[in-house]
Amino acid sequence: MKVLVISQHFYPEQFKVNDIVRELVERGHDVTVLTNIPDYPAGKFYDGYGIFRRRKEKVFGATVYRAFQFPRGKAGACRIALNYLSSAFTTSIWAACLSLCHRYDAIFVHETSPVTIGIPAVIAKKIRRTPLYFWVLDLWPESLQNAGKINNRTILGIFSHITRWIYRNSKKILISSHGFEKSILEKGDFKEKLVYFPNWVDKALEQKTNYELPSLPEGFIAMFAGNIGEAQDFETLMEAARLLKDHKDIHFVIVGDGRKRPWVEAFVKQHSLQDTVHCVGRHPLESMPLFFERADVMLVSLHDTTIFRLTLPAKFQAYMNSGKPILAVVNGEGQSVIEKAQCGLHSPAENPELLAERLIQLSQTDKATLTEWGENGRRYCQQNFDLNKQMERLINLMSNHP
Repeated sequence: MKVLVISQHFYPEQFKVNDIVRELVERGHDVTVLTNIPDYPAGKFYDGYGIFRRRKEKVFGATVYRAFQFPRGKAGACRIALNYLSSAFTTSIWAACLSLCHRYDAIFVHETSPVTIGIPAVIAKKIRRTPLYFWVLDLWPESLQNAGKINNRTILGIFSHITRWIYRNSKKILISSHGFEKSILEKGDFKEKLVYFPNWVDKALEQKTNYELPSLPEGFIAMFAGNIGEAQDFETLMEAARLLKDHKDIHFVIVGDGRKRPWVEAFVKQHSLQDTVHCVGRHPLESMPLFFERADVMLVSLHDTTIFRLTLPAKFQAYMNSGKPILAVVNGEGQSVIEKAQCGLHSPAENPELLAERLIQLSQTDKATLTEWGENGRRYCQQNFDLNKQMERLINLMSNHP
């Protein structure tokens, strides 16, 4: 097949679309990627990239075109809006040009946020009547509303209209979480288009390196690895740490970076939690298996909002594959997966008191039980979130269209 992949984010940014492109090429397909100049998560263009640099290149054997976008900067409202709008506009022009010059067998869209990445895909689809496969990783306009960013009915209505238009023009709507189904069906009769297509474990997390870890504490380690952002509800995690301040054997180890990190560090300093809360910064993805080995339990947390109750965070698969038990501080879909996999415990979102109790409980749980939960998670991950199986399903889906 000749496949056009459209995504606002692509390598060297770390997203699942990288695996899809790599795997399609390795299986002999001709892949073109239409994306933007990389700027995530730092908010500025990566070294070596720019308005006049590396706008076309080869990555993983695929031809990559990079449309201009205003960088995210510090992710303020105006910069984010400029980033989203410029990406949609310039990528639409590129999509039209590529479709006029080339005939593709399928268009695949990796939709994280915003949903407007679907606009260039629909334009490309209409020019050649190419089947469009739209992978939903973030619900819109719910994402805007639940993040507390926009409550204006007119703006939400516009994005609802855009979303329905994209869904109507998609041959298949792939969903990363079962919880997304209800929201999508409320926007139209799309039942026959829905395909469950969950995330998987990054290949980089399946290979150990000789990376030198920073100094980590002795004792019971509850580890959070990933983006330190608003969505991850660090208020609850840090309040639980404050409640456990005198439990010197229980340690919070936070691996990663993000907009919320300065707040976390300020909270730790204000409440003198340096003995039990350890922010070790961002480290390469390839080093994560070494960090996971040092953990006793892995933490995943989200605020209690409608959209987050429907979402299964991508780090679930990484945590499960590590063979470590999970403490999920979430409501909804995440709780359901923990129960199905029997791979740890869950605690209600935004309830630091119960979270503190769960951590004490886990710190007193025998090692054999923790190991069993971890192995349950690894087994569930291999059965349900395997990259090879997912790619076979995707290729069959795209190659069997009329």
